[in-house]
Amino acid sequence: MKDFWIACGHHLLDRDASGGLVVTDGFLKAYFARPELMPPNDACAVERRLHQELLADPHRVVAVEEVAAIANADARENWQVVLALRKLLLREPTLEAAYLALVRSGSVNMPPLFVNHLVHIILRNALDGCEDPFVLRAGELFFRPQRIVAHEHSLLLGDEEVIGGPSPTPALSLMSMLGAPIGTEVDVLNEANADSYWHRSDRFDLALDFTGGTRGPAALADAMRRWISHLLGVDVTIEPLTALRDARLTWYVGLDAEATRIGDRLWHGEPLDERTASRVLALFRLTFPDAGLVIDPIGREPVYLILAMTSDQLVRVKPQNLLTGLPIKHLEAAT
Repeated sequence: MKDFWIACGHHLLDRDASGGLVVTDGFLKAYFARPELMPPNDACAVERRLHQELLADPHRVVAVEEVAAIANADARENWQVVLALRKLLLREPTLEAAYLALVRSGSVNMPPLFVNHLVHIILRNALDGCEDPFVLRAGELFFRPQRIVAHEHSLLLGDEEVIGGPSPTPALSLMSMLGAPIGTEVDVLNEANADSYWHRSDRFDLALDFTGGTRGPAALADAMRRWISHLLGVDVTIEPLTALRDARLTWYVGLDAEATRIGDRLWHGEPLDERTASRVLALFRLTFPDAGLVIDPIGREPVYLILAMTSDQLVRVKPQNLLTGLPIKHLEAAT
């Protein structure tokens, strides 16, 4: 079986009988080895001792007073954040259950860096065994912001951090932990170079053709289907659409903040101006083979998924919307 996204650290985790990811000491130590937590030369004795002892025993109990005693304010904040993450991960039986608890709490107060890493590693588990580079590349949208790349008449998506931009988003991976460089050369994924994905998957340097009718939207549909199945235990069918005409918008899910705003306007019968409508990148129709799972009055009506870009041509997918926004009667958490 081919491996991919090695830098997310999935090999540091165990798996339970149901295939869920179980936290290990090695995984926790990788967080404590983050550059932000490495005590600088002028760090106080409290911070140095805490760091050293947590690397030796990542389950070590840390009192609130101990963190408060750290002299540097930034260091205190960093430790508060990572210890809150540790508490969440150790409270739940699996990473999947921890992520579901976080997104269902109604208040995701974890830094995006950590949330994206949880998505990265959970999606790696959900896609385990997938040997379609197009689906894997589409899955990168779940945890890495994308930028629209102009190329003739095609709609291309390139990794925001790799191709640059006004405010690139940092990646949380073992690669960044070790300070390894990430290349900036970007190719467009196609049949000819698809096999190269396996040795460059951690570089995120392949652009995805997301033009309607190409493999890009269909690949994202497959990744979303696997994500829902893995985390909710619900089978769905998702198909990309080229247009949404004369459809009853009984239920919709915005795959990002911009798409949610657009969906809200359509829901209330408000017309979309040309500029707003042009931000819609893709539409999908989701159906449930088992209509008994769906709340009334949805019944057998499809759910429409909307993907859009921001005014500055960025795509920031919120995969939690697929878990909290579907009209399902019983949401079963992964264990």
